[in-house]
Amino acid sequence: MSLLLRGARALDRLASGAGQLLGWFTLAMALLQSAVVILRYVFHGGSVALQDAVIYLHGSAFMLGLAYALHAGAHVRVDVFYRRMGPRGKAWVNAVGTLVFLLPLCAFICVGSWQFAANSWAVLESSSSAGGLPGVFLLKSLIPLSALTLALAGLAEFARALTQLMHQTTSTNPPPAPAAIPSHNIEEASA
Repeated sequence: MSLLLRGARALDRLASGAGQLLGWFTLAMALLQSAVVILRYVFHGGSVALQDAVIYLHGSAFMLGLAYALHAGAHVRVDVFYRRMGPRGKAWVNAVGTLVFLLPLCAFICVGSWQFAANSWAVLESSSSAGGLPGVFLLKSLIPLSALTLALAGLAEFARALTQLMHQTTSTNPPPAPAAIPSHNIEEASA
């Protein structure tokens, strides 16, 4: 059981670190977008490379932020029934939801996007705009990578739910007390 929690904590640290990095991506994206607006409306110019950088950062923050959102509990959840459940019910919903919905969805996205990203890598796809940034193939690689990181965050969620269920089971069903030894057997054993 401690192995499950250690694994979940390691995956949580990975998601938390990615979330902090994505925070910096978001700040850079806001600053670059401000620069694009200032260049366009103040100096009547522009930069396609800056616009592409904003798109790349936005795509990175969105795709890699999926795992962090699951880790932080910031994902969309229909709480009509969930909020009324106890810890054991919530653990069941999290465990079953991860196994039945999240992990198959991650596998579907990863398998479905793998060839899309591979084709982009084969030609080292770059921006179709003149003066745009190269490396569109790197951006497209984030699709299967986001599915992988989301699956890892889902495994951490599943490990926590499973640990919760195992802990609840052992704490609600304490081991039976040892059978009382009749006093006459104690006297016979000591003689």
